[in-house]
Amino acid sequence: MRTHRLDREDDATLVEHLEELRQRIMVALAAVAVATAVAFVFHDRILDLLARPLPPGHRHVVALGVTEPFSVSIAVSLYAGILFALPVLLSQAWSFLAPALDAAAERRILLLAVFGVVLGAAGLAFGYGILLPRAVHWLTTYDTTHFRLLVRASSYYSFVTSVLLGVVAVFETPLVVLAAVNLGILTSAGLRRNRRKGYFIVAAVALALPGPDPVTTLLELLPMWALFEGSIWLAVLAERRAAKLSLAGAQA
Repeated sequence: MRTHRLDREDDATLVEHLEELRQRIMVALAAVAVATAVAFVFHDRILDLLARPLPPGHRHVVALGVTEPFSVSIAVSLYAGILFALPVLLSQAWSFLAPALDAAAERRILLLAVFGVVLGAAGLAFGYGILLPRAVHWLTTYDTTHFRLLVRASSYYSFVTSVLLGVVAVFETPLVVLAAVNLGILTSAGLRRNRRKGYFIVAAVALALPGPDPVTTLLELLPMWALFEGSIWLAVLAERRAAKLSLAGAQA
C-alpha cells in the first residue's frame, strides 16, 4: 500500500489529502491488528507480567463465566498491541501532518514528541515498578479478618490498565505545560505566581488516584510535585529561547 509523504511544495487537492489519510489509517489499523495478534500469541506472558504485583497467593485470578478468560485475554492483547504499534501510529500521524509545518516548527514538534515518549516510558516504569506493587499490596491486605479476597480477572486487569494509563498521563504534565506556553495559553510568570494553587491541585489529583494508603499517596505525590515544578522551569527556558530567536530574527 502506497503511503507517499507529501512535500511542502506539493499542491495536493482535497481528494488527494483524503486518499492519503485513508491509506495511513489503513496502515495504522493493520499495524494494530498485527501487533495485537502477536501479543495474543504471548498473552500468557503478558498476563503473568501484569499479575506480578499481586501477592503470590492471589496471582491466579478468578474468572466468573466461561467467556471471561478469553475476553480478558483479547482485551489485554489489544492494549498491548496498541502499545507495540505506537511507533507506527505516531509515524503515520506525523507523516500526514508534517507537510503543513515549516522546518522550524517540524523540529520543535519532533523534539516535543521525543520528550513525550521519554516521559511516557518513565511514567510506565514508575507505575509498574513502584506505584502498582505498593497499591496492590495495601489493597489486598486491607482487612483480611472480615473479607476473603477473590481477585476477579476482568476487574484486576482493568484496574492495572487504569493505574498505568493514569500515571503515564500524569508524567506528561511537562509536555502539556510546554505546549500551552508555546500556544500562549500559559506563561511562566503566571505559573510561578499561582505555584501554591498548582501544588494544591496536584495534591488533590494524587489523592484521587488509586492507592489510598499514605505510603502510596506519597509515592504518587512527590514525583507529581517534581514534575509540576520542572514544568515551570521548562516554561521559563522555553520563553527565554523564544525571545532569543525573536531577537535574532529582528536583528537579521
